[in-house]
Amino acid sequence: MTSITKPARLNRGARAEFIGRYFGVLSISVVFAVLFIFFSVRADAFLTTENLVNIARQIAPTVVVAMGMTFVITTGAIDLSVGSIVGLTAASLALLAQSGNPLVALLLTLLIGAAIGAINGALTAYGRLQSFIVTLAALTAVRGVALLITQGYSTPIDSGFLLPLGNGKLLGLYTPTWMAIAIVVIAWYVFSRTRFGRYVVAVGSNAESLRRSGVDIRRIQMAVLVITGVLAAGAGIITATRLASGSSNSGTAFELEVITAVVLGGTSLMGGRGSIVGSAIGALTLGIISNGLVLLRVDVYWVPIVQGIILIVAIFLNSKLFARLVRSRR
Repeated sequence: MTSITKPARLNRGARAEFIGRYFGVLSISVVFAVLFIFFSVRADAFLTTENLVNIARQIAPTVVVAMGMTFVITTGAIDLSVGSIVGLTAASLALLAQSGNPLVALLLTLLIGAAIGAINGALTAYGRLQSFIVTLAALTAVRGVALLITQGYSTPIDSGFLLPLGNGKLLGLYTPTWMAIAIVVIAWYVFSRTRFGRYVVAVGSNAESLRRSGVDIRRIQMAVLVITGVLAAGAGIITATRLASGSSNSGTAFELEVITAVVLGGTSLMGGRGSIVGSAIGALTLGIISNGLVLLRVDVYWVPIVQGIILIVAIFLNSKLFARLVRSRR
């Protein structure tokens, strides 16, 4: 009896451990699968290769920035400025490309994103200000700078070097999709397999213990915001080159979409728990919701409403089910 019961208990314990560890990814994967099947059945054009390839390209900026936001939120912080950074960098790339070397324009655009992230990080980590307040102020200020330098007008991009970044194709997929895939792989490795990734989780779960062990947690807090700033600049580059123009209005409300994707993927807004793969699937889920509703000819104004409802339900279910799972494991 003992020989039979003990392995059974071990199997149950292993299953509970697996579910507890990957709960966020499993839950959003189920939601993604259900929605994918639903739209495949109800919308005739949804399952076509052309449509799926377009979804992957359209959601690429969200996936890219969601990788950085996962690091930020896992530390217990948040970055509300990413949408404005997308607008400023999209406009800056177009203006810089007109007045100089496109490669230099590309590098300077990434540097702009890094600089904004560094300012956010310095004020948050070393200035001891709440990241919510700092990045909320940056959201307004950065968007204002974008409007100032463009005077509200879009600037065309005609560089043969830059345009393939948004419209090029390789092996049937657009360049932004390949960029997003590369960023996901790199982010997963850093988050899951490096000391920096472990520190990010530790800052969100028990910053004081990490500090007492000799780690400068302020450098970690600043680094994640710099990373997100650079990735937001990357999203601005993708957006501008895909549309062949840079606009200060790019990325409006983009930060809400990114945060929604990250939270849907199982990253805790309280910090200490995050999932790179979950965030990527969360972004894809938002992409198929938007695309599927359009194909079903649902009024476009319903898209954010549906996304908001799904976010609330997902957060509620994740928090309740995860808490119950933790109690059962104890």
